[in-house]
Amino acid sequence: MQTKVYDIKGVEKGFIELDDSVFNVEVSDGAIYYAINNELANRRVGTACTKTRAEVNYSNVKPFKQKGTGNARQGDKKSPVRVGGGTIFGPRPRDYSFVLPKKMKRCAIKSLLTASVKDNRLTVLEDFTVSGKTKEMQAIVDAFMKESKRTVVILKDDDALVRRAAGNIPYVRVLSYDKLSAKELLYARKILMMEGAAKNLSAFFGPKSEEAQ
Repeated sequence: MQTKVYDIKGVEKGFIELDDSVFNVEVSDGAIYYAINNELANRRVGTACTKTRAEVNYSNVKPFKQKGTGNARQGDKKSPVRVGGGTIFGPRPRDYSFVLPKKMKRCAIKSLLTASVKDNRLTVLEDFTVSGKTKEMQAIVDAFMKESKRTVVILKDDDALVRRAAGNIPYVRVLSYDKLSAKELLYARKILMMEGAAKNLSAFFGPKSEEAQ
């Protein structure tokens, strides 16, 4: 499948052949759902904690005598039914993360890349770098997005200058080709992918890489 290649100013420069096994596959909504669910679950800290009646720092004294008051009997002031007492079945520290099968993760990424091509949200750019200034990265984004909407830039390798230049643009996310996020790809209104990243993705997610596994 062929698509156009542009320079950083938005001028058409030629064509590139995209690997059909990566950019033209059957979209799996299920794989996308589980991949995003996995990413969100792995980000959860899981430190919420409440104290039971055994842990709360409060009096051990009976609030009133056992008999003769007409009230239900109470053992101590730490009872969960009293103000300042413990909590019943409250949250405890836990690990929300889980491992997603590699094949499902790869299927989700390829499905999202395919969907972005079909929706005309993906644009291939010539390989570029910047000096690290925000205005340079802003000019590149503005050449393809007239409005301030969520944009993802896919690098052919980890470029610290590009990451620094995009760091002050709140709606721009920079990802390496080998560390793509399903959540970012799904919600991106525009995906700017370097030409080198497109070639690397073909090798990274293509059939040969799956055979190696």
